[in-house]
Amino acid sequence: MTATDTLVRSDGSPLRALVVDDEPQLADLVSMALRYEGWQVRSAGDGAAAVKAAHELRPDVVVLDVMLPDVDGLTLLRRLREEAPDVPVLFLTAKDSVEDRVAGIRAGGDDYVTKPFSLEEVIARLRGLVRRTGVVARREDPRLVVGDLTMDEEAHEVFRGQDEVVLTATEFELLRLFMRNPRKVLSKAHILDRVWNYDFGGQANVVELYVSYLRKKVDAGRSPMIHTVRGVGYVLKPAA
Repeated sequence: MTATDTLVRSDGSPLRALVVDDEPQLADLVSMALRYEGWQVRSAGDGAAAVKAAHELRPDVVVLDVMLPDVDGLTLLRRLREEAPDVPVLFLTAKDSVEDRVAGIRAGGDDYVTKPFSLEEVIARLRGLVRRTGVVARREDPRLVVGDLTMDEEAHEVFRGQDEVVLTATEFELLRLFMRNPRKVLSKAHILDRVWNYDFGGQANVVELYVSYLRKKVDAGRSPMIHTVRGVGYVLKPAA
């Protein structure tokens, strides 16, 4: 996994994305990937919930399934555009004919990805869409800071206070995930998907193993920052 520029809104706040899909697992997967990018994300499973979420969130980009239980995505797009005429929209659909693509673009969609799709491709396309809107800026500071823990993503250096913490490549990516999501409880499935890029199945204990490695290096002899939420996952937060 390679580091990418962190995109934020021009005022420094997180980019806002709305993910609309009636398949909860797919919506959760896309949402988790965007949160890993540092974006603020809301999801909706039907058109009515999407309109409400769009009104509350004011998204910078929308990921929209063409087939929804209460309204088709093309009709929903027209409703969303009434409130946000310029918001870029990426369609997700199982339909891949030329006619379907043309219909999506004519309805006002900005891009089109067919299922099944690569998460990396979706993220890359969304980053391209929001860059073209002019609402984004590149985060200039490559550092992540949580309490007295600091990570320089470009130099691949980590410090706890004044002490350098030497990590392997996998440990670094795991800690990066925690530091990009401070105070958020991350499940083992989420960690496996974001750090190892696939599901280990019965070997999910690899997460436990690497969390224990991190604890020995980050928390050893200090107030702990990495905590287990039994039955849910793990969370990184500033030491008490």
